Amino acid sequence: MDSIQNRITAFVKLGTFLGQFSVENIKKAANIEHNDLFFDGFKHQIKIAQENNSWFTQENILFALESWSKSLTKNNLEEWISKNEINIENPKKVAIVMAGNIPMVGFHDFLSVLISGHSVLVKQSSNDKHLLPFLAKYLEYVETSFKGNITFTEQKLENFDAVIATGSDNTARYFEYYFKNKPNIIRKSRNSVAVFNGKETEEDLQKLAEDVFTYFGLGCRSVSKIYVPKGYDFNNFFNGMFVKKDIINNAKYANNYDYNKAVYLMSLFDLLENGFLMIKEDESYSSPIATIFYEYYDNEIDLKIKLHQDKDKIQCIVARDFLENEIAFGETQNPQLWDYADGVNTLEFLSKI
Repeated sequence: MDSIQNRITAFVKLGTFLGQFSVENIKKAANIEHNDLFFDGFKHQIKIAQENNSWFTQENILFALESWSKSLTKNNLEEWISKNEINIENPKKVAIVMAGNIPMVGFHDFLSVLISGHSVLVKQSSNDKHLLPFLAKYLEYVETSFKGNITFTEQKLENFDAVIATGSDNTARYFEYYFKNKPNIIRKSRNSVAVFNGKETEEDLQKLAEDVFTYFGLGCRSVSKIYVPKGYDFNNFFNGMFVKKDIINNAKYANNYDYNKAVYLMSLFDLLENGFLMIKEDESYSSPIATIFYEYYDNEIDLKIKLHQDKDKIQCIVARDFLENEIAFGETQNPQLWDYADGVNTLEFLSKI
């Protein structure tokens, strides 16, 4: 493959192309390479992706595309790459098994493999199979060295040198067995949590609503659980969440809300709800759709120890002045290129295979 600079340039061009698709509007811009070939076609793929998976609303797809267009800038890519030694003399074929919980969820792995200089063999989830192959074609047009180095398959994975696979805790066990003889990164289920101290402003909690409801809470960076001090007034929490009340107008979300509420009521669980979100006291991290789990804590030190012990289950911790690597309210869905899933440096892994 050509130099890393050429590969960076190709992804910058892709970022510029994606910049035409934002939550605010879809607008064809002038002076974008190969736009006549690709703009209308990609618009059509967005429509098909929506029809194929009703969790992939236009707003969620566009949010994902807009996030990637902001990440794929020359400065961002160069800063990310400068943190790693990438000097690959013998390019390998890296297989990626992608999840399908949110739009383009496997794109970071795809980008990492290609920018490193390896070739990629992608097995997509059936829930999210329309957007990436089209964007891969765009990349091949702007950078011919990618041609022949990007393969998508629906068959059993064969003839590859290393693998990055993402799935549930159950599929991860299967992956660990199946890929045990290859260099691998295997990702399991994770959730994100928020820690309250009771001094959160209404603005903090409104921002947290983004962390809770973006992608309907289906992402690993979505907050599914909150820790609150004893005696916490949940009215403040619900007031903050109210900015997202229209989410109940989505039929699939509403069905899940009704179903989970019925299950809880029949089980005689204590729960608080506001017409579009339930909260339930529960020690688990992974809450069903339309539900947030909460747990009380007595002191911060014990909570820090617990969260540290469970770090393999947690993607992000949202808080203020609680932990060194905490994330600000409203920021979980805006990761940087160097914010790796599971904290595993993909570029470092790819430089050593």
